[in-house]
Amino acid sequence: MPKSCSDLHFDRRGILALAGVGLPAALAGMSVAAPMAEAAEIEAPGTPEESLAALKKGNARYVAAPELTIPKLTERRAEATAGQAPWATVVSCADSRIAPELIFGGLGPGDLFVARNAGNLVDTGTIGTVEYGAAVLGSPLIVILGHGRCGAVQAACDVVTKNATFPGSIGPMIDPIVPAALAVRDKSGDFLANTTRESALRTARRLTTSSSILSDLLAKGKLKIVAAEYELGTGRVDFFETDAG
Repeated sequence: MPKSCSDLHFDRRGILALAGVGLPAALAGMSVAAPMAEAAEIEAPGTPEESLAALKKGNARYVAAPELTIPKLTERRAEATAGQAPWATVVSCADSRIAPELIFGGLGPGDLFVARNAGNLVDTGTIGTVEYGAAVLGSPLIVILGHGRCGAVQAACDVVTKNATFPGSIGPMIDPIVPAALAVRDKSGDFLANTTRESALRTARRLTTSSSILSDLLAKGKLKIVAAEYELGTGRVDFFETDAG
């Protein structure tokens, strides 16, 4: 039975999943808006590859006709009260111009498990979140979603090129992005764009080295981790494969 977010104890199913025995979470259906704003029911993805294909297809719908990507929210809200079985996990920037459920085709409640912070980074809390999504809720795909003109990435670039400093917790927050900026500082092309992509790749790879739960699921073919970049102007998401799965 799908886990509710309010039900955080691990029962036998959760324990077996965490032990790498299996991911028996049932996958719920999703709604997407069809032309003429009529939502069409499609079967929820069940494998990492199917989940990635569904996100790509949904983003294509959003790019082509964003005003039509409207899920049947009332119906989906009612369905989601019984529990959740998201078919993809997205670690996104907190930037107000990005809404993962919208840019992947107008998805409804229960489809995506989303963690957001400035710079789409993975600290202890975020790693625990995606572990829960993958091992307990059965989400077979994790996407690290960077985006163009990211303020956190720009701040890290300014640290490298201008020796900039930032007040409060902003400086420590962007510290994980600085190595990515240093790595591409002499690379041809746009420094900010190159850093955004490199940081997303490094974050995706870090998940496999920081979590035995995720690395075990990857080894069994039950999980895939990819990096991606969202273009603000066009709405297009560019997925780039990693060696994380």
